[in-house]
Amino acid sequence: MKIKNNWILLLMTIVMMVISSCNSKISNSNKIDREALVRRHTVKIAQFDTLGSLTVGNGKFAFTVDATGLQTFPELYENGISLGTQSEWGWHSFPDTVGYRYEETLKNFDYHGRKIPYDVQVKEPERSAGAVNYFRQNPHRLHLGIIGLEIKTAEGKVISPKDMTNIHQELDLWEGVIRSSFTVSGEKVEVITCCSQEKDVISAEISSALITKGLLSVKIRFPYPSGGHVDSGCDWTKPEKHKTNITDRSQGRALIEHQLDSTTYFTEVGWSGTASMTMPSMHVFEIVPGKGEDKLSFSTCFSEFAPSKTEHARFKEIQLSSQQGWKKFWESGGAVDFSGSIDPRANELERRVILSQYLTKVQCAGSYPPQETGLTSNSWYGKPHLEMHWWHGVHFALWNRIELLEKSLDWYNKISAEARKIAERQGFKGVRWPKMVAHSGLDSPSSVGSFLIWQQPHIIYFAELCYRNHQDTNTLKKYADLVFETADFMSSFAYYDQKTDRYILGPPLIPAQECFDPNTTFNPPFELAYWYWGLTTAQKWRKRLGLEPKKEWDNVLAKLPVPAKSEGIYLAAESAPDSYTNPRYTADHPAVLGAFGYLPGSSLIDTLAMKKTFNYVWENWQWRKTWGWDFPLTAMTATRLGMPEKALDALFMDVEKNTYLVNGHNYQDKRLRLYLPGNGGVLAAVAMMCAGFDGAKTDLPGFPKDGTWTVRWENLSKMP
Repeated sequence: MKIKNNWILLLMTIVMMVISSCNSKISNSNKIDREALVRRHTVKIAQFDTLGSLTVGNGKFAFTVDATGLQTFPELYENGISLGTQSEWGWHSFPDTVGYRYEETLKNFDYHGRKIPYDVQVKEPERSAGAVNYFRQNPHRLHLGIIGLEIKTAEGKVISPKDMTNIHQELDLWEGVIRSSFTVSGEKVEVITCCSQEKDVISAEISSALITKGLLSVKIRFPYPSGGHVDSGCDWTKPEKHKTNITDRSQGRALIEHQLDSTTYFTEVGWSGTASMTMPSMHVFEIVPGKGEDKLSFSTCFSEFAPSKTEHARFKEIQLSSQQGWKKFWESGGAVDFSGSIDPRANELERRVILSQYLTKVQCAGSYPPQETGLTSNSWYGKPHLEMHWWHGVHFALWNRIELLEKSLDWYNKISAEARKIAERQGFKGVRWPKMVAHSGLDSPSSVGSFLIWQQPHIIYFAELCYRNHQDTNTLKKYADLVFETADFMSSFAYYDQKTDRYILGPPLIPAQECFDPNTTFNPPFELAYWYWGLTTAQKWRKRLGLEPKKEWDNVLAKLPVPAKSEGIYLAAESAPDSYTNPRYTADHPAVLGAFGYLPGSSLIDTLAMKKTFNYVWENWQWRKTWGWDFPLTAMTATRLGMPEKALDALFMDVEKNTYLVNGHNYQDKRLRLYLPGNGGVLAAVAMMCAGFDGAKTDLPGFPKDGTWTVRWENLSKMP
């Protein structure tokens, strides 16, 4: 009897181990056919859709095209998804003819009786206002060049979009290749476009009888930067401001140097057959096919430095690089399959998940935090917003592509000296991470961004995800300094109020819900919860490395206040008793939900109060005035609260800023036509809804158990 019981106990132990393993990585043993999953969401375009631009890229370089497969009609797309050619290294600054100093952007604000400087958008004196505008605008990201077709009729007229018929275009997500075809003057044109997964190289192959007739060529145009707040980055009205010339030429190859003030970069162009390159006008270069040929292929390599003279990459090589790189991407990491679901929204959610994986891999997987519009067009002059890095990058870890997140984490070490300067200038310890930031780490003056603090614990969150993935000492050592210096700032920023025997966050402070006065705002719930989580996690890191806990951090943890409530509902800040009666406050991010959704529970958060808060926010928020990541944020909170129906409803809330275009981009409004934090948010939320979170008591916590959803998932990780 004892032996039989032991065998039963052993069998139960094995079963529980298998279940535990499945819960952490795979939901069932039916392996997902990943190629079929991806290919059923091939993007198809049948017209000139200015919001339907398609992109190829590799995470650090991207190229966006119109319906011709190249950038033939960029002006048509200016108010849509513009046709960008951008890299992570391509930056430019206009000459500073005045001699502005960054210190001229600083203004003192009261921090509990002590004056500390913040870089803000002052309007006077005139020189300081000029300095603010200069450091906000510079540096800005470069559009590296427009590459398009030039097609003429037999009479020599250059065609326009209305001259094209039979448009058919597909983005093959599995291969990362765009195939386009259309008809002009009765002749078919076929274009295949792809991008190297190792280098900043775009390549295309064009087939048409129009080539034989001498009516089709390829033009490369180089713009001067616009320095615009939100635009394509191109200014075609200042040809005298920059220089382009061919510095090296050989059979089938030319090297173009582009000089813009103090910035210089290079474009190596290679082509097939007997084609040649001409320069028909200033900043314009044309690849003219040889006589009698019906096919033209070319490659362009953009580089920060002059390349060594080697044989240029051929189209077939670039196409193979794309095919192999994307196959590897799709076959690694996580996957989610909703086929078989009865809920009519299932296919659309699957489409958003697949396209968001593609777009974030193309746009957000480089060596730096990406801008909100990735490598497609400029928003906020092309500068990343560091608080958005969580939304751009956390999903890579949850989908077990940790290496794509880690590519951008070394950057924090590179700019830590600048972050330390900010903290020292304000009289705090450690490092204070900037908000709207150039790659050098220099913050941009902002009357909102400079007062945000929720980007501070991000690096601790990222590092913790890396440790959960690797579980090794090398990871602890790699990120320990960043974790500890960030925690030093966080603990020193928390002000100890002797009267109430507690710590206070702010003022000055603007919470993630950005509509509050920095001079009066204190103790917003999301930031309090994030401070608690960040300092607690930093102490765990000390313990893992065999170090004693830091007393200053424990002091803050012990006396951080619980978020303020009114009638059992969490306020947006302790300083805002009118959080829900002032309409201005319900027209921004519902950041209060992040305290239990984005973040796990803690002793600061009462789940019953959070559920009551959630229900009130759900019914009373001005959702049309929120932003793309607010809907996944809401879904996460609903999932932690055990409300899966609401999680799905949040992801499908019928408001403009929750629109996902045919190419997968999260449309916001006429000004901001793409918004990658929304895409990253969808991926983070769906990972959590499938794989759960630490302490989740049910499988698939974000999906109802009523038979309407069939969910298979592989290789996802739990959220903390």
